[in-house]
Amino acid sequence: MLNEVIAESEQVFHIDGPIQSMSLFLRRLARRDESSPSAGIVIYVHGATFPSALSIAYRFAEGSWRDALCAAGFDVWAFDFYGFGHSARYPEQSQPADANTPLGLASKAAEQLQRVASFVLEHERAARVSFISHSWGALPVGIFAGAHPSWLDRWVMFAPISRRPPRRYEAPASAPAWKAISLEDQWTRFVEDVPAEAPPVLSREEFDGWGLAYLDTDPGSRQRDPPAVNVPLGPFSEVIAAWHGLFPYDPARVQAPTAIIRGEWDGLMTDADARWLFDAMTNAPEKRDVKISRGTHLMHLEAMRQALWRESIAFLTP
Repeated sequence: MLNEVIAESEQVFHIDGPIQSMSLFLRRLARRDESSPSAGIVIYVHGATFPSALSIAYRFAEGSWRDALCAAGFDVWAFDFYGFGHSARYPEQSQPADANTPLGLASKAAEQLQRVASFVLEHERAARVSFISHSWGALPVGIFAGAHPSWLDRWVMFAPISRRPPRRYEAPASAPAWKAISLEDQWTRFVEDVPAEAPPVLSREEFDGWGLAYLDTDPGSRQRDPPAVNVPLGPFSEVIAAWHGLFPYDPARVQAPTAIIRGEWDGLMTDADARWLFDAMTNAPEKRDVKISRGTHLMHLEAMRQALWRESIAFLTP
């Protein structure tokens, strides 16, 4: 078991995934007042470099995003894709990184998501579920949404990856199977898009606490120099491919109300990116594009996180 404090009253599950003998880890936190009707069921889908424990379930002094959703009446589920957190690791992650092609591509991740959604709907005795996805996590949700439109209630796309035009005479570079991502690598992500004259969006003290928990998500992290987490590079390779015009799903197949929520300083989800994605979702019955000030690609962990939480709850609330 990883060195993680499981929230009081949290339920955890290990279910069979699409790859034989490789299980998927799920966590559930029920709405605060289970005697009242549920506002809905939400599954959180994490991004490319850290699992659910470090995102929706990570608690600051005021609580976590998940806590805010539960207080609003939602039953909240989250899970870890293969290669992350408490879910099974790919055998290739113990081999040299350049010995295999990128692990964890969206097409395979969508198969994991289908197993998770099926389990959640059966457990909750429900017909539909809403999603909150972060960054690359929108790609497997997009594939899933096209294949199972009747399963999807509403979708919050937080800082989603969008398609950019093909680059003339240029193809996306190939990537290895995995990469070890250090604390310094992660800190760079928190500061690289913040204007030089602006105050930090995350204090170093808060990051240091988050960073220790981040290292705990990989049992082998502290055996590396510097300490680093082994992360599948399929997601990274698909982000680069999307920015070369290669996109793994058709947004026109999404038939659920959908909100794009992003930060003002998000260099991975620009105004042009949001415009393309918003316009491409031609069959979504309701669409929103919400931009929050002083936020980057990791706004769910930054100073403006509660604004993100409020916007997501407002959109998901019936």
